[in-house]
Amino acid sequence: MLKIRVPATSANLGPGFDCLGLALDIWNEVSFEPAEELTFHVNGEGAEKLNNHPKNLLTKSFVQVYEVCGKTLPGVKIETHNNILLSSGLGSSAAAIVAGIFGANEMLSRLMDTDALLNLATQIEGHPDNVAPALLGGLVVSVIKDNEVIARKYEPYEYTIVIVKPDVDFPTHVGRSVLPKSISRTDAIFNIGRTPLVIDALRCGDLELLKIVMDDKIHQPYRLELIPAGTKAYQTAKEFGAAALSGAGPSIICFVEKERANEAMTSIRTVFEEHGVKARGLLTKPSAKGIHIQE
Repeated sequence: MLKIRVPATSANLGPGFDCLGLALDIWNEVSFEPAEELTFHVNGEGAEKLNNHPKNLLTKSFVQVYEVCGKTLPGVKIETHNNILLSSGLGSSAAAIVAGIFGANEMLSRLMDTDALLNLATQIEGHPDNVAPALLGGLVVSVIKDNEVIARKYEPYEYTIVIVKPDVDFPTHVGRSVLPKSISRTDAIFNIGRTPLVIDALRCGDLELLKIVMDDKIHQPYRLELIPAGTKAYQTAKEFGAAALSGAGPSIICFVEKERANEAMTSIRTVFEEHGVKARGLLTKPSAKGIHIQE
């Protein structure tokens, strides 16, 4: 039996739209065991939904590796215990894709190298900002040139991270649908200048700098308006640390001083709940490790 762990991820991180992603210390655990046919079963987050869809991102990605490598698909029993919240902006789709391709590649004695896995995961997902840190771990900057992903991993500082997810239906395609087709030069410069400073602050642990530069004018203002109490919750998070939408949302991610983490989580949740929206809170930290075989 092959057992692997794959992390949650947070993309964009303020100004790094579609370019930055960070692996988080929240894990899905997946096992692959030879069987007579391909089966799939989930425990934990999303079990009720996913167990009704045996042909899902994880199994489809698993199958695609065999197709790419020209190998006959074996029977395999896939079981996963999910800790990553679905439709949360925490990379649940990326985790499923990366788990599927990594598991298949291991069963094929690693016919594909890391670059090939990253390119395939990006083709399936459509962009590398979540799949890259899910595969590589750490803080990853990624871009696409000539259909090839160029990615660089950096070791992140061990920040305390608060995540609050409101209980609203906010799929990624909805978050993308509200984005403007073009932006002003001023807004582009605003984001370009802040992105390398966000990277530096996440690497060296400069929370004060991160608070100053983790703003965005390309995607967050438009998405926050669609999330009930989203803008107010975001402003509350900024009172405690460096805040952003996690991915396309609806979760708010906030980098804080460890001593203020519980207060921050309670305050952000309260904003949502005062507007009639239930919310879940998580405490975590960055993960330097990406997907790996479980010992």
